[in-house]
Amino acid sequence: MSEQSPLRLGTRRSKLAMAQSGQVADAVRRVTGRPVELVEITTYGDTSREHLAQIGGTGVFVTALRDALLRGEVDFAVHSLKDLPTAQPEELVLAAVPVREDPRDVIVARDALKFTDLPRGARVGTGSPRRMAQLNAYARGHGLDIETVPIRGNIDTRVGYVRSGELDAVVLAAAGLNRIGRIDEVTDFLSVDTVLPAPGQGALAIECRAGNTAQDAALIAALAELDDPFTRAAVTAERSLLAALEAGCSAPVGALADLPPLSAPLERGDPHADGQVVKEMRLRGVVGTPDGHTLVQLSTTGPVPETHDQAMALGRELAAEMLTKGAAGLMGERAH
Repeated sequence: MSEQSPLRLGTRRSKLAMAQSGQVADAVRRVTGRPVELVEITTYGDTSREHLAQIGGTGVFVTALRDALLRGEVDFAVHSLKDLPTAQPEELVLAAVPVREDPRDVIVARDALKFTDLPRGARVGTGSPRRMAQLNAYARGHGLDIETVPIRGNIDTRVGYVRSGELDAVVLAAAGLNRIGRIDEVTDFLSVDTVLPAPGQGALAIECRAGNTAQDAALIAALAELDDPFTRAAVTAERSLLAALEAGCSAPVGALADLPPLSAPLERGDPHADGQVVKEMRLRGVVGTPDGHTLVQLSTTGPVPETHDQAMALGRELAAEMLTKGAAGLMGERAH
């Protein structure tokens, strides 16, 4: 064991955040040979009872971690990438985006029901306008009768609404359930053709200071070993789309960049399946009103981006097409 001081990893206190930070800590120990200690940080998003859209979207989970980084209280932080605001502060660097987990949304329903088998008038809980828009649109297009109910809370709280009979089903991210070992509670995996995930869903972001010290530079270099270039290119394109739509983390925008020959393996969390050489990346985007009455859904395909700028361009190109089709009017409050 190295005699160096432990690296301090800043994390939210939730069970999911602690699980994913613990997994990153193990990986960082392997690549640096240094001990890593978790530093728990409470964020406003964890303590507020208000709906996320009212308190600034999922970015409220990020601010406290970033403040701790900038004050030097922690050396690096782990975020769910879908929570990160699209503007990257100059003082911080996204040192690594590890291999993405399954990006899909899932249903946990009573009586092990699939989404399409829910009874008429079924109450489906989600705190996400993006999920509401797409679920309501799908239901309307397929003769289903559901009511989407806004909820907040951690995984236990949300699943509890189903167990207690208050709701017929809740929608969650597959990645979160995978990371805490509860994927067996899922009753239905929602195809990305039915519900596009949030930009960056299933991916983690490892962030540290972009300082000029030798220690910062050494940490950035070490963390870079955990980076997955395919995942980084995909989430960069998705977040570029979100930024170009001028939409915040809580806007009803779905996006997924995938590699068409590997789409099914990607949904299983293996972007390198079969060792295929993949030359094209497909980016899909959707924005809609929460009632699902109006959706703008488009896709584009281009060469797999080899640089940050190419990935950004893919997102901007699709966003421009979506805006010409009326996307701007569907997002409610625009990000400031």
